[in-house]
Amino acid sequence: MTELTADWPDDADGGVFRSLVEHGFDFSKLHTVDYNIDFPKWPPPREAIALLESMYGSVALYEPNEHSDGYAQFRLHELVNYERVLSVQRSASKAMHPFGGVCESWGVMQDAP
Repeated sequence: MTELTADWPDDADGGVFRSLVEHGFDFSKLHTVDYNIDFPKWPPPREAIALLESMYGSVALYEPNEHSDGYAQFRLHELVNYERVLSVQRSASKAMHPFGGVCESWGVMQDAP
């Protein structure tokens, strides 16, 4: 278990990391991290999805429903750390900017205690 909570900013991402620590998340293991891209219109432009695929591999599209406006998602299997998560979000958002897309959410599953 890591004790880096003091290093994480008081923002949404830092809060997620503190919660992961609280729940015994193992930061020393590789995990699948889901990164979500929101677009202002559905469906997202094909060019945007092609660019995401060239950068990150397979992209899944989740149609709008009563719980969300729809989003694109890619997954990376990696060590989970604050700097890496923010770096991926910034890179994906920068690439999607011309299409109106932004990557502001991510998630990771952990084993139940």
